Amino acid sequence: MPFVNIQILKGHPQARKDEIARRVTAAVAELAEAAPQDVWVVFEDVTADEWFVGAERVSALRKRAAGPATALAKP
Repeated sequence: MPFVNIQILKGHPQARKDEIARRVTAAVAELAEAAPQDVWVVFEDVTADEWFVGAERVSALRKRAAGPATALAKP
């Protein structure tokens, strides 16, 4: 039984997580030759204060970010 643990920044809407789970399940089931119902997907929501890029909190990076949306922009 494949188990997929996805750590994601807190704040993504449930609809987005549903779609991610659907796509991950389909890909893993196909490649592992497993039934989709045998694939487990778990999301762990991590706050921007608990997520680090290098030695810097994502919350601090967001505060410094200026201009258009970046890869670290709030979901």
